[in-house]
Amino acid sequence: MTSSTAATVAGSGERRHRRRLALTLALLAFAQLIISIDYNIVFVALPEIGHGLGFTAQTQQWVVSAYAVIFGGFLLLGGRAADLLGRRRMFIAGLVLYAVASLAGGLATSSLLLVAARAVQGLGGALLFPATLSLVNTMFAEGKERNRALAVWSGSGAGGLVLGSLLGGLLTEAFAWQAVFFVNVPLAVIAIGFGFALIARDAPREHGRRFDLPGALTATVGATLLVFALVQGPELGWGSPGVVISAVIAVLLLASFVLIEKRSADPLLPLRLLRNRNLSTGVTITFLFTSTFGSLLYLLTIYFQGAHGYSALEAGVAYLLPMAIVLCGNTLGGRLLTRLGVRLTITCSLAVLAVGAAVLGLGMSATSSYAALIPGLVLFGIGGGVTFTSMFAAAASGVDAAEQGIASGIASTGQQVGTAVGLAVLVAIANARTAGVSAAELPAATADGVRTAVFVAAAGIVVMVLVALNFKRSGATG
Repeated sequence: MTSSTAATVAGSGERRHRRRLALTLALLAFAQLIISIDYNIVFVALPEIGHGLGFTAQTQQWVVSAYAVIFGGFLLLGGRAADLLGRRRMFIAGLVLYAVASLAGGLATSSLLLVAARAVQGLGGALLFPATLSLVNTMFAEGKERNRALAVWSGSGAGGLVLGSLLGGLLTEAFAWQAVFFVNVPLAVIAIGFGFALIARDAPREHGRRFDLPGALTATVGATLLVFALVQGPELGWGSPGVVISAVIAVLLLASFVLIEKRSADPLLPLRLLRNRNLSTGVTITFLFTSTFGSLLYLLTIYFQGAHGYSALEAGVAYLLPMAIVLCGNTLGGRLLTRLGVRLTITCSLAVLAVGAAVLGLGMSATSSYAALIPGLVLFGIGGGVTFTSMFAAAASGVDAAEQGIASGIASTGQQVGTAVGLAVLVAIANARTAGVSAAELPAATADGVRTAVFVAAAGIVVMVLVALNFKRSGATG
């Protein structure tokens, strides 16, 4: 074979490799799209779900929180399972659970059955999310290449929020709330088929590696009970037996988990990972980000439909602008990371997000127009989009490929627990103004309550700016 022929063959092989890599990234982005659609599609359908299945104003949040509690509780397990059992296996298993639970959710005839289906969806997400994120982080080299891939991945998530909000309105208006669950089934089936075709087979399990069952049990049950206590505290009362017992058991289990991990030869969570400054700071940011920014998406639903009487379709259309801006922010985030590094990118994006949340709150009232919200929504979307891309890139930097699954699990645990905690706190604040008011006064009380909660979220985002200063100055990822 001549040197020119060899070069041609090598070039052809490189093009095939890059084409397959691009197709696999597209699949991973599609999986993130499914997760995001499922998260946001439920928001605009919540009033119809609540009416159809008899949820109260406070218990209705369990349609979202049941997913978040189980997702957050099982993420460490899912992340470690991806490292030990195989990322492709967990990717497929998560999608299968999504499909089955979505079908069950659409067929649910009671609030209990729907919450159970959402919990199973959360378990599917706990397997799928860290598998997907760790595949992105191991397929692409740290730096410019990974930044671009994460921008595509997170941009797909923002696209899912846009599509989810619109689909939620369209499907609920055209059919019924059940359709927002049924739509996930064909999407998951498609992703499963391409997963088998595109993702390389998992390598044989390493000899001598074992699954840390005691650590998995204490971490999973402890985290789940802790989130349960935080979510139910505002409704049942912080001194109620169920909340207190759950919190005490959670603390004991999580303390036991730390002791188990210190002594384990092959721990579920190697505690040395937490000494990675960017990872530990990134986890804190993901927790605070989703407890504020993520919860504001739910509050917007309450505002649009409760204060202004939007239909499900109108609420879905109202989400298009902020979610499209978030998508632009995702794309911008990858470029800024490469040019400016983690610390400066996240600090600046959070500052923009804090200003956006404050401006958004100032534009809210029972009589204000949608146009009054636009300045806040634009700043809110840009800051949120850049932060979402950046915080996952930060959490993955400096982590060995063999531990990307558990690192992804740690970061996404912060994300999902933050969602549950943020909803519990901010929904309680928003609902505090509506207790005992007449039907005529309800729109104004709803707007006042949501505005107060938005201002509280803005204050939380300011705290995040200070936390972001802990990222390494040399934390550039390109």
